[in-house]
Formats: sequence, C-alpha cells, structure tokens
Amino acid sequence: MTPSDAASKTRFLVLHDYGMGGAWWWVHARSEQEVLETFAGVEVVHAEATRAEAETWGLDEADVDGTTTPGSLAEARAERDAQRGRPGFGALAGQDLLYLSRRWDEDDDPVVYLMEVGPDGRRLRQVELTEDGTAYRSTPDDWPFNPPWVDRYDPAWVPFVVSQEEFEAQWTRAVHDPSRWD
Repeated sequence: MTPSDAASKTRFLVLHDYGMGGAWWWVHARSEQEVLETFAGVEVVHAEATRAEAETWGLDEADVDGTTTPGSLAEARAERDAQRGRPGFGALAGQDLLYLSRRWDEDDDPVVYLMEVGPDGRRLRQVELTEDGTAYRSTPDDWPFNPPWVDRYDPAWVPFVVSQEEFEAQWTRAVHDPSRWD
C-alpha cells in the first residue's frame, strides 16, 4: 500500500455476527460500501462506545487491497469473490426495506417465512406460515437473537423477493402468539 492509498482509507470496525457470538476485525477501506462489497456476511459497526471498547481487544487488522487476510475474514472474501460473478450480485444493496418469502423444510414441520428486512440485514417483522395455513407474526421483541440474516450483495436472496403488499397481507392476517418463541 502506498502512502497515498493509506491516506485515502478509513479504519472500519467489522463484525460477522452469527447470533450467539461474532468475529471482529479492523478493516482499512475507502468506504463502508467497499467493505461490504469485499467481504460476505459482515457489517460495519458505527457505535462509538463499541469502537472505543474494540480498541482494547487486540483485533486483527486487514486491508481490502491486502494480499493476506486473517482467518474467517479470508473465507468471507472468498465467498464474496464467488458471488461477484453470479447474476443478481448486489441487486438488493441500497434498498431501505426488503421483503422476502422463503420456505424452510429443515424440520418435520416445513414453514414459509415472510420477512421484512432492514438495511442492516436484520429482520424487523416476520410471518411464519405453517403447513395448515396458520400464520404467526413476530418482531425482534420475540427473538433472543437477531443477527443479520440477509447479505444484500448475495445474489442467492434475489429469487425470494416479494412485494410489500404481499408481506402486509400476510402480516395483517397473522396472529401474535409469544408462547411460540418461549
């Protein structure tokens, strides 16, 4: 990195939040967008108290233009590099709210999840549609964790986009049952 490159970069606190913990780094980049375009599944943390505390953590540092990247951040770079050439890469970036519908068959009881997702990739509201047609709604107050679910640069999310109207119709008919999340 030349001195002029270093002068044009800012040091960003970067987190990969996986719900019950996370991995943290300092990343030198020209912009927050450059960080998000370079590494999959991360967010830039702006909270000054967290940034000040992170100064004491001895975090690894990386540069978006560097030839070496620490540990799992290298995996995030490789994942982003693989996504970059696929149709739909970055198509959802920059949108304020995003509405998605996705079926999960991982359990014995398959469910369709409709999600309203904020700019940081976290769910704001969610509707679960069960096989019998019952619809349950929930918000972050109902969940013990709310890590970023949706990486807006990942083209894998593009096929799941639905309209706000479709989401709102399901949200309106859904019931809130806090015992489902206890």
